[in-house]
Amino acid sequence: MNWAACRARVALVTVAHSNRGSGRLRVIETAIEGCLLLETAIFEDTRGWFLETYRQSPIGAVLGRPHRFSQGNHSRSKPGVLRGFHTEPWDKFVYVSRGMALCVVADTRPDSPTFGKTARFLLGDPPHHRHRVFLQKGLSNAFYCFTEVDYLNDVSEEFDPNNRGGVLWSDPFLGVEWPTAEPILSEKDALLPTLKELYPDHPVFAVGLHA
Repeated sequence: MNWAACRARVALVTVAHSNRGSGRLRVIETAIEGCLLLETAIFEDTRGWFLETYRQSPIGAVLGRPHRFSQGNHSRSKPGVLRGFHTEPWDKFVYVSRGMALCVVADTRPDSPTFGKTARFLLGDPPHHRHRVFLQKGLSNAFYCFTEVDYLNDVSEEFDPNNRGGVLWSDPFLGVEWPTAEPILSEKDALLPTLKELYPDHPVFAVGLHA
């Protein structure tokens, strides 16, 4: 599956429920509680372009609480690399500053009404979008690189490797249609468990329900 096919599919599955913000930036709630899309307007002239990457007040208004960032992270990945799904007990704010990536958010919170649901975003250089995605703590994220990608990840707590978990990128319960069946993975990501292995007693696995 190439990026154009992914773009068409993402347009169908990323559902906006409400939005707040200014003309430069809109905060859009998705079908997964705690997963927000920040749509940014780009202002161009002969010098280049300008955009806001985030604004605290509209994000806090949607969340109903203040938020903060304690650490910023920057990774560069080769084409064909897939990182994730990673799960941490802190808020995350992701952005693709260069290149094109398919970013997927999965609700892996066992007590959530949307447990097992995913939201997909095409981020980065045109024809993708220079938007940002906010993930509330406990949600999982992964991304696949169509090109070489610079990926920025701001977090609300300083990194602690003891608090990091994850879910297998190809978990059949999540059912994500990645662009390839053979991405480049780290050894650690390749060995992550499925949701059924993590939560074998969850009701959805007991009765086989997943819409």
